[in-house]
Amino acid sequence: MDIPPNQTVYISNLYEKLNKDEAKKLLYALFGQFGKVLDVVVMKGAALRGKAWVVFADVGAATDALRAMQDFPFFDKPLRLSFAKSKSEVITRLEAGSKKAKKDKKPAEAAKDAETAPALANGRGSHAPSATPAQRSVDVGEPNQTLFVENLPEATTADMLSMLFSQYNGFVEIRMVEARPGIAFIDFSNDAQSGVALSGLNGFHVTPQHALKITYAKR
Repeated sequence: MDIPPNQTVYISNLYEKLNKDEAKKLLYALFGQFGKVLDVVVMKGAALRGKAWVVFADVGAATDALRAMQDFPFFDKPLRLSFAKSKSEVITRLEAGSKKAKKDKKPAEAAKDAETAPALANGRGSHAPSATPAQRSVDVGEPNQTLFVENLPEATTADMLSMLFSQYNGFVEIRMVEARPGIAFIDFSNDAQSGVALSGLNGFHVTPQHALKITYAKR
């Protein structure tokens, strides 16, 4: 029986030599491009080796991720993705909390929410989507084949960045700077290909606290 789409993507055939923390960081960075990731679950034990679960805030993001990342070469092993058979613990907790909040909500608060909802749906209010980096006027420097990346978490590795940038045509290599954690240089074959990667990943959140700041490297 087909599993209906839901917020949790089940991953198998995962590269097994990564430790738990490394795997979680890499998967968060890899799948975070499709939407808000609530949780990444990587379990220890022989029976669960090579498996993980990525929990999204909404079904649409999970569906996009499943379609785009099916058979993605993760450390030269194609990822096998499907929707999870059961709800994740974090989703169950969120739904329980939402039901309790609705039950406890006073009539006046419910009426206020009803008035606010149309404004949010039309893109007004505090939760309206912010402008993308491409929409903001930002000086990214003179185009060339090398990108300069800032605001990386200190624990970032070349492998983590490679997972993000190797999906773009013309990717050549990652050059970390050991003396300065938090920055890296990304080489592409030409400036057109580096420009596509810059447009796609500038502002991308590798963690909730770290959004990539990407410019062209100074020549």
